[in-house]
Amino acid sequence: MKVLNFGSVNIDHVYRVDHFVVPGETLPSDSYQRLPGGKGFNQTVALARAGAAVSHAGRIGTDGIWLRDYLGTLNVNTTHLNVSEDVPTGHAIIQVGPAGENAILLHGGANHCIAEDDVDRILQDAARAGDALLLQNEISAMPHLISSAADCGMQIVLNPAPMTRAVRDYALEHVAVLILNQVECEQLTGRSDDAALDALAKRCPQAIVVQTLGEQGVRCRHGAETIAIPAVDAEVVDTTGAGDTFTGFFVAEWTRSGDVAKSLQLGCSAAAICVSRVGAAVSIPTLGELGL
Repeated sequence: MKVLNFGSVNIDHVYRVDHFVVPGETLPSDSYQRLPGGKGFNQTVALARAGAAVSHAGRIGTDGIWLRDYLGTLNVNTTHLNVSEDVPTGHAIIQVGPAGENAILLHGGANHCIAEDDVDRILQDAARAGDALLLQNEISAMPHLISSAADCGMQIVLNPAPMTRAVRDYALEHVAVLILNQVECEQLTGRSDDAALDALAKRCPQAIVVQTLGEQGVRCRHGAETIAIPAVDAEVVDTTGAGDTFTGFFVAEWTRSGDVAKSLQLGCSAAAICVSRVGAAVSIPTLGELGL
């Protein structure tokens, strides 16, 4: 099974700080880096490093061509990563604190210039029944993407981040795999307890529902089965990109073997390496680093 990731591409501006800036404060940073990022981009990098055959569709500005070239070095198919001449690439301002926690300000840029016509054209060329379509929530035309991909017979994997009110109206019944963290789960269901996962499983009865819990690991509802995988011990330096790393490695293994428990474990192991490094895409490990 191949993977088409129709997702965001960003330029990350990363600042290490003593604490997160508060209203009215001017705060000097300890360091600055310009790095590749965006949830879609990060997950494509993770998929590629996990050994998946992956194509990336989306939109960048002329200032982001270096990001397309970066994906090319990983043998990612970027035929449908289009360039807008008059809109900048999406970007993020990321503060990283002493304990590795982060605060992110995001601007969509070219990611929000994807039209339904773009979706129709790309799916007509790239969609194959039975293949996986990976989606996040950082690009435009999401409802059309979900319904169109379902019509094409694709296996839709949705990571609805960042969470917005619009997600509640997405056709989640078409989703084969739903991956979200504890906060996003609460935002989508209105529940902060263990019943949140039950509520999502009830709404998406055909889906594999995965809830990531940070240092507590991950829980998954697959039909009548609930699977819990503990987190792998790690020295946390920067949590940026950990969720994307988990998603990419999970999807890569799931499309290879269909083994949900193995996919969850691989995702947790990869995320543990990611958080021990600075940055998002640049911190994602390879299968070799996991001993595979």
